[in-house]
Amino acid sequence: MADAPAAVELLVCTTCRAGQPTDIEGPRPGALLEDALQAKDWPAHVTVKPVECLSNCDSGCSIVVRGGSQRWTYVYGNFTGADDVDLVHDGIVKYADTENGLVPWRERSTHFRKNCIARIPPLTIPE
Repeated sequence: MADAPAAVELLVCTTCRAGQPTDIEGPRPGALLEDALQAKDWPAHVTVKPVECLSNCDSGCSIVVRGGSQRWTYVYGNFTGADDVDLVHDGIVKYADTENGLVPWRERSTHFRKNCIARIPPLTIPE
């Protein structure tokens, strides 16, 4: 029996405004993105979690994907809200299918290639 894949967490900033003025009423684009992502069908080892403020306010809606001590962690930005749900889902499923979090460059969508805010090494760095 193969080992189960390490848990992957998708953290979605629910306070992101994606460029909306502060006087706009109603749900914020980040909260709408998180709601839409919660409704998607995810692999069993992927969990979507809301978080408040990733301090990336100038870069649209932001997300973090992390998974286990062997995977790289990424911060991505410039999402617009719920309209990007399929784009985010595709990128995170590809990440979840890796052992180390490194999705081959050509397999990443243009958005994921061009809107990486930070890439953080795994807790355990291979020798």
